[in-house]
Formats: sequence, structure tokens, C-alpha cells
Amino acid sequence: MKNLVVLSGAGMSAESGISTFRDAGGLWDKYPVEQVATPDGYARNPELVINFYNERRRQLLDVSPNDGHRGVAELEKDFSVTVVTQNVDNLHERAGSSHVIHLHGELTKVCSSRDPYNPHYIKELKPEEYTVKLGDRAGDGSQLRPFIVWFGEAVPEIETAVGFVEKADIFVIIGTSMNVYPAAGLLNYVPRTAEVYLIDPKPVDTHSMRQIHVIRKGASEGVKELKRLLL
Repeated sequence: MKNLVVLSGAGMSAESGISTFRDAGGLWDKYPVEQVATPDGYARNPELVINFYNERRRQLLDVSPNDGHRGVAELEKDFSVTVVTQNVDNLHERAGSSHVIHLHGELTKVCSSRDPYNPHYIKELKPEEYTVKLGDRAGDGSQLRPFIVWFGEAVPEIETAVGFVEKADIFVIIGTSMNVYPAAGLLNYVPRTAEVYLIDPKPVDTHSMRQIHVIRKGASEGVKELKRLLL
């Protein structure tokens, strides 16, 4: 079975109604990134940051996976699929994808403020626990914080992702601007012999000389076309 690796970004979830951060009217317009997505912002005003992610979690209850997510999950019938996502939502999992690597963390999880990657203190929240309060503690006694990789923090899962990308026979980029590193650098690890597809309604500069099959469509229509080309 061929190895198929998908790199997905905000455009993958946009059709489900999850606000993208970078587009006009996106989340960064309402909240400066320094306030809600940096360690300094969290240190300055933990309550604002905790509430920002509570709001993002509540949004998950109102959205569903789209045909793009479902189409990616269905590819598991014919390929060994790994999804590497920059998204912090759980829509790939809810659509049925069984192997998802989250580069930027996961909204549905919380962790220790002191030791964010200590697995003993990482907790998956059930929907009825989606509201975290100031004063809620992790197992080590520190404030529970969102399990999110903030700007300026290391991206521990990138090494795991590289391991799968290096073995890809097919590499598919969906809905990412390819401007956020280290995720954007994953294309450099794709074997020369692999086929590369890019699904995005807008032009994307991949900063790469390699041949890429571009599908100028949104996630749902684009994944449909990808399946026609692959199967």
C-alpha cells in the first residue's frame, strides 16, 4: 500500500465554518496574536488567553467535518494515510482519519503551564469540560493551559512528521499558505520520486522548484478531484 501524507492548514477547516487566522476578518483581526498566542501574552493575562481558547473550543461544538475531511479519511481504504495538520481542531479525527499528527497542538487538550509536554499532565477534555477556569490545576499544581504550540515555542511534533514525509509516495498539501515554518519546510523532505498535489482555491507559493500538480479548488471539491486522479 502506498504511503500518502496530507499536510493540511486553515483552508481545510474553513468550509466547516472555523475562522481562519490570517484572512481579513479572521481571528487575528479581533485579537492581536501577541495577546493570545504567545507565552508572553499568557504570562501577562492568563485569563484572557484561557477564555480565548474556551471560545475556540465552544466553536467546535457547532461545526462538523466537511467533505474534504471525509474524503481524506476515505483515502485510508486505498492508501496508508498520515495527516499532518497545522489545525488545532479535531475535525480530521471526527471525519474518521485514524493517524493525525497535530503540529500546533490540540484545542480539546489541556496541559501543565510549567511542563506543557509532560504526558502525565496532558488531558483530553470531554465536551462538557470545554470551559477551563483560572484556578483549574494540572497534576503538578500549575494552572491548566491550552495544549497549543504558541508563536516562539518549539514544535515538538515536527520530527515525527518529517519521519512520515520522508517515506511518502504521494504528498498532498491542502489549504495552507506554506508561509508558517517549520510546517512549510516539510516539502523539502518529500522524496524526489513522490507525486505532489496542491489543493487551494488561491495561488500558493510553495518556494519550491519541484513539479506540483495544482488543483485550484476548495478542500471539498479539491479532495474529490484528487480521488479521481489517484484512484
